[in-house]
Amino acid sequence: MRFLIVRTDIRTAADIDIAAAWAGGGLLRDETTTPEPRRQVVHADDREAALLLARALATVGAVRSGRQRVKVLPISDPDPGRPYRRDRA
Repeated sequence: MRFLIVRTDIRTAADIDIAAAWAGGGLLRDETTTPEPRRQVVHADDREAALLLARALATVGAVRSGRQRVKVLPISDPDPGRPYRRDRA
């Protein structure tokens, strides 16, 4: 399975937007319609490599201070006949 590792800016939300989403039961952010702006994108061929790259990107000062975030996203479907499991060594 291939993975996409993305470092994005975190969008700030106004207090009124948070209150409206909370009261209405809706979503504050919907990544499918308005994704966060991307800063860096890296590909990995397996989960272990993806997590290693994500840990490396998490050391960036903006991520550590909470202005950016790192996301690990699967970009290809696993074999439908075999569920995806992490191999334990």
